[in-house]
Amino acid sequence: MRQDCKHFESRSYPNGDTVRKCNLDLAPEAPWRCPDGCPSFTKRRLDVNWSYGSLVTPKTPDEPDGLGDDESIAALLDAAEDIINEAGPRVIADLDAERSKKGRLRRIRGVGGKGRRRRKKR
Repeated sequence: MRQDCKHFESRSYPNGDTVRKCNLDLAPEAPWRCPDGCPSFTKRRLDVNWSYGSLVTPKTPDEPDGLGDDESIAALLDAAEDIINEAGPRVIADLDAERSKKGRLRRIRGVGGKGRRRRKKR
């Protein structure tokens, strides 16, 4: 991929995995290559207030056989992205439902309490 494009992003994780992507989602064969003559390519000029862990992006993995010739690779990556995008709203709905249950329990028990009331000292 064109690492000198301002839309290119690379992020490394502690386990050694690295993500290389186009922030505009215009590189169907990411992380290996951008489309030829990408209309959104913009040369990276200046990064302000960013701190970088290293000056070298880790090596891009070897290209699979048939990249650029086989349309099924881009289709597979698109299908995987669709699965992730479809799961996101369901996960958020599950989390919201769980949070609302916890909120109801707090109202029933009393804020911060465990269902017990303190007796007034006489």
